Amino acid sequence: MKKILVVDDSALMRKVICDIINQDERFQVEDTATNGEEALDLLQKKTYDCVVLDVNMPKMSGIELLKELNRKNISANVIMNSTTTREGAQVTIEALELGAIDFVHKPISILDTKADKFKTRFINILWEATKVNLHTKVKRDSSAFWGNLKLPKKTENPRTELRKIVPVAGKKIVAIASSTGGPRALQQVIPKLPGNLDAPVLVVQHMPAGFTESLAERLNSLSELSVKEAAVGDKLEKGHVYIAKGGTHLKVKKERGEYRIVFGDEPSREGVKPCANYMYESLMDSDFDQIVCVVLTGMGSDGTEGIMNLDKKKQVHVLAEDQSTCAVYGMPKAVAMAGLVNQVVPLEDMAQQITKNVGVRGNGC
Repeated sequence: MKKILVVDDSALMRKVICDIINQDERFQVEDTATNGEEALDLLQKKTYDCVVLDVNMPKMSGIELLKELNRKNISANVIMNSTTTREGAQVTIEALELGAIDFVHKPISILDTKADKFKTRFINILWEATKVNLHTKVKRDSSAFWGNLKLPKKTENPRTELRKIVPVAGKKIVAIASSTGGPRALQQVIPKLPGNLDAPVLVVQHMPAGFTESLAERLNSLSELSVKEAAVGDKLEKGHVYIAKGGTHLKVKKERGEYRIVFGDEPSREGVKPCANYMYESLMDSDFDQIVCVVLTGMGSDGTEGIMNLDKKKQVHVLAEDQSTCAVYGMPKAVAMAGLVNQVVPLEDMAQQITKNVGVRGNGC
């Protein structure tokens, strides 16, 4: 049974969260705390399989606690209880920078926390968070903004034989799928791509509405590429990154000879919205000579079916993140086990491999 620490200054919210956790036989709330100071004291004495952490609390906030854990070199699997206000979204991105594994969108109404949709998402994230190993650290890199990235222990990839690499010239596009641990992984990829990358980049990161704009702004501030939250009608340009808006499916459509972003409002697929499968399938009738599909850390199998369908009509080259650097080895494993992968790449080498596959534009281009 997994032992959980719940940290929240609201007695009502603590009770609601504890009830949800304790109703699942896999978990037990071992302790609760009303602020970061109390939680820090507990974490210095005991270990937990996961910490559910509120952001705004008296004495010591959730962000301040994460900073203290890093300073004191205390490992903890943390998921944040976050709001969708602009300030809340920015704080959530900061929490992910500081080592939080994932977050749950805290409903405005207590009644909404009792809905099956919230309970299911919360328990799924909690379960995945308890499986992440936090003993490997990556030192600060000049192209990334966190110095306490924690990665799981290296193990062998249970993958099928890799597909042959087929060199392709011509027009290319990069399409990235990521989920749990994705914002942190994207920080290790996007800022390392050159500004003259010879392709546009699409990103589907599983996030609810309200958070992807802050993620895009943060990545843009660190990157040579231009990074933005995708908007309807955006023209795809080389050297630009378009991040799917939370709560909508990102697709690509050719209009008057140019490829532009369109949104789809289909139901969730693979339990997520945005869903990378829609992004990949929207490229099936495009005239790109090759689609470089990148599947990063995340639970579930989003991306596999979309790439499988795309592969029937287009030349694809699939890069899957190596298990050794995945926070959750779900999505990359699924695409590997489907026999679709050309290269298995550790996160720290992913930008280099993307660049190698699509190339860069010459001076003046």
